[in-house]
Amino acid sequence: MEQIALILITFLAATVNGALGYGFSSITVPVALLFYTNRILNPALVLVEMVINAYVLFINRHSVPLVWKRVLPLVLGVLPGVAIGSYVLFMVKPGWLKFVTYLLLLPLILLQAAGVRRAVRSEKAVGLPFGMGIGVLYSVTTISGPPLALFFNNQGYAKQEFRAALGLIRVAESTLTAAAYFFLGLYSVDSGQLLASIVPSVLIGIPLGTFLISRIDPETFRRLCMSFDAWVVGFGLSKVMVELHLAASPGAYGVLAGVAVIDAYLLFMFFRNRAPVPIVGRSAPRPPTPEAADPDHGRSRDG
Repeated sequence: MEQIALILITFLAATVNGALGYGFSSITVPVALLFYTNRILNPALVLVEMVINAYVLFINRHSVPLVWKRVLPLVLGVLPGVAIGSYVLFMVKPGWLKFVTYLLLLPLILLQAAGVRRAVRSEKAVGLPFGMGIGVLYSVTTISGPPLALFFNNQGYAKQEFRAALGLIRVAESTLTAAAYFFLGLYSVDSGQLLASIVPSVLIGIPLGTFLISRIDPETFRRLCMSFDAWVVGFGLSKVMVELHLAASPGAYGVLAGVAVIDAYLLFMFFRNRAPVPIVGRSAPRPPTPEAADPDHGRSRDG
């Protein structure tokens, strides 16, 4: 059961990643944590993400010269962040790691779903501490897509620049995290066995996502992915609260109910505010000419 679920969710996540350039871990982790602990799951995902992120960076390499100076403070901050987060993963009990993972993810996903747009003026000053936070988050959860997407979108990155910046950061964080896991001895036989289920899904899913995104509306696709994430994280948070005896069932599932209500409202607002897509092949009605609007050409009707 666990293996089938992992194959299906990693295939879906790889398809999303191929379409959007991110999303593999943010979709895989909330579901996979229902069956595996962070200490088993994270090392396998980090190795896969090293390859995925390198691929994303390679196909967007022409935009790297446009963004690397802006991204450099974030990359420098990632290094100490990864060291701190990897040590936390090594020391903290698995149940509490799941709780922290879900707790951190939920507001990030809902903020992204709400379309929050607030540019940071002093980008260089914020870059180092933000990068450090990203490093901690990634090394503990292998997830950094939601906060990075929120940050880069708010800073007005163009599409290709967005992907190149994301590729640079994620190559740095996945490579550094893989090295930190090695020195802390976090790789295990169990983590290695997960790779056999994950790799085929990735090899098929990423090309499929690249193919599909050219035939569907990217914003709608992205928004539906956020809804899926929000519901899964809400369920996971409710479940782990019961496991840790922080709340009793069914009361703990009030978190999931709250997430469902919030996401339903945000989803309604998203589709209500979406501009209608023009139908291909149908020309828009032309505004009436002055002659058509006034066939008497300004002359008095009595004249």
